[in-house]
Amino acid sequence: MTAATSTPATPLEDQLCYSIYSAGMAIQRMYKPLLDELGLTYPQYLVLSVLWREDEQTVSALASSLALESSTLTPLLKRLEAGGLLTRRRNPSNERQVIVALTPQGDALRERAGCLGSALLESSGRTPEELAQINEQIRSLRDTIYATASACTWDAPI
Repeated sequence: MTAATSTPATPLEDQLCYSIYSAGMAIQRMYKPLLDELGLTYPQYLVLSVLWREDEQTVSALASSLALESSTLTPLLKRLEAGGLLTRRRNPSNERQVIVALTPQGDALRERAGCLGSALLESSGRTPEELAQINEQIRSLRDTIYATASACTWDAPI
């Protein structure tokens, strides 16, 4: 098939993947000044958010929650540890596991970071219920894609 006879490409703004990606980027840009005040990057904020919900997790559990590889997560954890926000220690009952826990300083950021949700609500122009519905739809889409991705044959025509 030649370029002249092939199906035209879907415009970027009509692609769901781009809309989700660019919405994520917009949220991160809106969060940036607030995170700067907290001394955090967005990925560091995500790690702390997981620990604020449930402290003392293994690196592999954190990586799973964040959909990251442990090797990607480790440098983030080292920086947060150097900043005094968490500790890492070997699990005494399984030396292969590293347990990550908040320090009092890391836990204290929880309340200060609450402004991010308020800022998103305000800047979105949506109600909390509308944002919750959008969030549920995106999570459902993500979970369905993860569940079916291994069954895809990527060499098949789209």
